[in-house]
This record gives sequence, structure tokens and C-alpha cells, in this order.
Amino acid sequence: MNGTRSGNGQTTKRSRTAGSSANKSPKHVSIKLLRSLPRAGQKMFVEAAVQWWVWPTIVYLMPMAWVRVVDSSLPCPQKCDCWLETLQVNCSERLLVTVPEGFPSNTRLLDLSRNQLKTLSYRQFSSLVHLRELNLSDNLLSMIEGEAFQGLQSLHTLRIRNNQLKILPAGIFSGLQNLRMLDISRNEIVILLDYTFRELGSLQHLEAGENDLVFISPQAFVGLHNLQEFNLDRSNLSHIPMEAFFQLQALTRLRLQRLNLSVLPNNSFRRLSHLRTLMISHCPSLDTVASNSLLGLNLISLTISHSNLTAIPYTSLNHLVYLRYLDLSYNPITIVNANMLGDLLRLQEFHLVGCNLFRIEPGAFRGLAHFRVLNVSSNHLPTLEEAVFRSVGNLETLRLDSNPLACDCRLLWLVRRRLRLNFDGHQPSCASPYPVQGLGFSEVLLPGIFTCRRARILNRRPQAVKVEEGHTVLLFCSGDGDPMPIIIWLTPQRRVVSTNGRIRVLNNGTLEVRYAQLQDDGTYVCVASNAAGNDTVPVRLHVRGSSSSFFLNSNSSFRNLNPYPFDAKTLIIAITTGFFCFLGSMSICFVFMLVWSHNMGKVTHTAIEFVPPRINWNSSSGGGSGGADAAKFSMKLM
Repeated sequence: MNGTRSGNGQTTKRSRTAGSSANKSPKHVSIKLLRSLPRAGQKMFVEAAVQWWVWPTIVYLMPMAWVRVVDSSLPCPQKCDCWLETLQVNCSERLLVTVPEGFPSNTRLLDLSRNQLKTLSYRQFSSLVHLRELNLSDNLLSMIEGEAFQGLQSLHTLRIRNNQLKILPAGIFSGLQNLRMLDISRNEIVILLDYTFRELGSLQHLEAGENDLVFISPQAFVGLHNLQEFNLDRSNLSHIPMEAFFQLQALTRLRLQRLNLSVLPNNSFRRLSHLRTLMISHCPSLDTVASNSLLGLNLISLTISHSNLTAIPYTSLNHLVYLRYLDLSYNPITIVNANMLGDLLRLQEFHLVGCNLFRIEPGAFRGLAHFRVLNVSSNHLPTLEEAVFRSVGNLETLRLDSNPLACDCRLLWLVRRRLRLNFDGHQPSCASPYPVQGLGFSEVLLPGIFTCRRARILNRRPQAVKVEEGHTVLLFCSGDGDPMPIIIWLTPQRRVVSTNGRIRVLNNGTLEVRYAQLQDDGTYVCVASNAAGNDTVPVRLHVRGSSSSFFLNSNSSFRNLNPYPFDAKTLIIAITTGFFCFLGSMSICFVFMLVWSHNMGKVTHTAIEFVPPRINWNSSSGGGSGGADAAKFSMKLM
């Protein structure tokens, strides 16, 4: 028993010793091993440790010490920080009122932002021939002299954002032939003059937004042969500077935001054949997109959002056969018509967020074989039928949330595909019927939901309506079902009646035939239709011809509508106008004759007098005839 205890105790002690040894750190183990070695071995171990541990540490620290020594020997302005390893000089937020001197000549990046600089003088940075990036943002710059940047032939990026520049003088960018990116946004620039950017032949990215621009000269962008991205936001421009844009033939991305545009005229972006992305947004007055406004473009992405378009500009879009992304969000668009987007063969994404959509017609996206993403959230859609798409099998992402959805049979396809569709974290929910109101599609498992009731016409009795020629007649038709059916009418020639014209369908489904003609006679068909089925009823219309002339018949629609071709006011105006015209003509003739008579002077009259012959009774008796004087004529001028 004692031996067993002893054995057990020894075993326990050894286990504890082993456990404590296992818990010891490598440091303790190394010290223990070092102490166990003879003195000569300890000396050799220390020398090896110095050789293998100390020297790498010294080698690692040497470059840092060398960098610090070099940094201290380099010239650096007093209020700036200089780093040799990155060749950067930081003078940001130092309350500088002038540009300091003494920058290292090999500086690659110079930051002078957030100071109080007001002017830049001639050749201000000419000694920094290796400078790649210069930041002058958030200063008080109001004047930059011509050739201020002369000598910066290596500069790639220049930022003059958020200053007080009102005009860019000629030659301001002289010497920047290798500049790639220029930011002049958030200044007070009013006009861009001709040839402002002529020296910037290598520029690829231009930021000119948030200025007070009212005019861009036609030749302002001359020389920007390589510009690829141009952003023009928050300015006072009221029209597209078309002639100026014609110079940017290499442009691939254009952003126009918060402008005072009201219309996109025809040929707005002509010659921009390389443009791939066009963004126009936050233009609340923009309500018209001309049919040829996007002509000549080969866009991949188009955004016209936060504007005032009341309809999708189908005609303007139909030639954009390479378009993949279309965003018309936050416009008061109410409907997506059927078969109007079929020319957009490569369209993959369509966004109509926050519009006034209440209907997407079946066949709206027919022909779009690559259609993947549809976002119609935050609208007034009661449903989205499967027939809207060419094939729902291609649809990957659907945003239908924030719509008053009626969970009936029209959305049954969506419930069945809810596990395969990506709702982007916003699952749609039901607004009706009442038992499932507010529930998401994954929660709606009640029987009887997502069902429909077939449409039926309430009054199915045969109807025969008679009307005199020229009169107006109404043909009534109403239906019931779930969802509520749509009422359409077919003419005797089996054509669908529209909602305008002489024969039209009213909002309540009634057919109105105005001024009935003999050719309107026939059988019309009322069709009530919903997702569950159709119902029809015929209505016979008889139009009786008039026995007398249209204009003389007292029952004619013309006589009933208005017995006179013109109203009294029109007749009075016409008679008054004719009277004054006649009076004016007579007055002119009278004045002309009066003037003519005065200019001709006195009129000379000629009078002819006849004096009969006188008989001489005192002549001798032997004469054979009485003596008489000859007759006389006398002429007088009076």
C-alpha cells in the first residue's frame, strides 16, 4: 500500500513537473540550456547570438538612420514637412499667405492646400521640374498670372479646387503639356473663353463643376484632343454648349448635374462618337428630350434622373443599340408602354426608382434577351405581370419594394421564383388583401392568397341602340372581377377603339359615338379582361339616315349643336372690321382726288358762239337777192 502510494506520488510529481516544463516559455528553456553548457560553450553561444541576431537588427536600422540624416540635410521650408522616401512636401494648413521658397528640387508631390494664398506669380514653381502633383485647393486664390505654372513639364495632376477664381486668363496653363488631371471646381468662374485649355493636349480628366458659369465659348475646349472624362456640375448654364462639346471627340464619360436645362435639343452631342457614359441629373426643369438629341452616340450607360420627364423618350433611345444601363429614376413617368424598348438589344439594367409608375404593360421588355436587373421601387405599381418580360428565367435582380402590391394571381410567378431572385435586401410586401397586408412574400403562406376571380360583364342582356344621323349616343358596359377588369371596345371591323377621337372609350368603360354617321352602323363588342380571363358582350348600333339636307334638317347634329356657323361675337367683329376697311378705302380715295385737283391749277374752258347772218333790207331793188352778211363763229377762252 505504501509502495503504491509512493509510486502514485512519484508519478503525480513527475506529471506536474512535465506540465510545468511544458508551460515554460522558450526564453526560460534557452536560459536553462545556456546555463547547462560549459563556460567555453556559453561564450561561443553568445558570439553566435550576436552574429545572427544583433547584426541583422543593425542592418535593418541603418537605412532609417541614413534617411533621417539625409532628411535633415535637405532644404525644406520652415513651415513644411519633407519626406525623402516619398519625395513629398506637405505645407497644408500652415496659414501661408505666400508660396514659400526652398523646396527640394526633386519633389514629386507638393501640397499647399487649406492656406490663405491669394495670388500666383509668373513662373512660381519653375524650379520644381520633377513635380508630378500640385494641390492648391481650399485657398483664397483670385488671381493666377499667365505662365504661372511654366516649367512644370512633368506635372500630371493640378488641383485648384475651392478658390475664388472668376476667370482663367490666357496662357494660365502654359507649360503643362503633360498634365493629365485638372480640377477647377468650386470657384467663381463665370465664362470659359476661347482657347483656355489650348496647351493641355494630354489632359484626360477635367473637373469644372460648382462654378458660376453662364457661357462656354465655342472654342473653349480647343486643344483637348485626349480628354476622356468631363464633369460639369452646379452651374448657371441654361443650354447644352453644343459647339464647345464638338471639340471633345475623345470624350468617353460626361456628367452634367444641377444645370438649368429645360430641353435637350437635337444633335446636342454630335461628334462625340466615343462617348460611352452620359449622366444628366438634378435638372428639375428638364422636361423635353428631342427625338434626335442623342443622335450619333454609342452609349453603354445613360442616366437622366431627378428631372421632369413625364414619359420615357422612346424615340430618342431607339438607336442606342449598345446601351446596357438605363436610369430614368425620379422623373414623373407614369407608364412603361409595350413593345417600345425592343431596339435596345443589349440592355441589361433598367432603373425607374421614385417615379409615378402605376402600370408596366405586358410586353414592355419584350425582345430584351440580356435583361438582368429591374428596379422599380418606390412607385405606385399594384402588380408586375410575368408577361412584362421576354423570359423571367434571365432575370436576376428585382426591386419591387415600396409599391402598393395586390397579392393576387398576377404575382404568383414572383412568389414561386422568390428563392431564385435577388431582391437586393428589400423583399416586396403585400398591400392587399387585408389578411396579408404588410407581409413579405416569404411570409405569405395563407391558403386562398395569390388567386384571382375571372372577369365578367354585369349586364349581359343583348342591346340594340338606335340613333339619328348626326346625334351622339352612349353604349354602356361594366365589369367585375379580381383584379378589376379592363374594359375595351371593338368596332364592327374588329379594331380596338382608342380613348380619343370621334368614337372613344370613356374612363368608366362607356363607348361614346359623337355625331353618328351611317358608316358607324354595326355590332360593337365590349370586352372585360383581367389576369383570370375575359368576358364579352355584343351591342348593336343602328344609325338612321336623315330625310333632308344636313344643313336644313332640324334634327341634324349641326343644327342641334349650333344653329349658326359663327357666334354673335365673331359676326360683330367681322362686320366691324369690314366696315372700317371700306370706310378707310373711301377716305383714301377722297383724299387722293382732293390733292390731285389742287395740283392741276385752274381749268380753262372754251366757249363757241354762233352769230346768224344779218339781211340788208336797204339794198337796191334791182338785186336778185337780198343783201346779207355771212354767218360767223366766234371762240372764247374763259
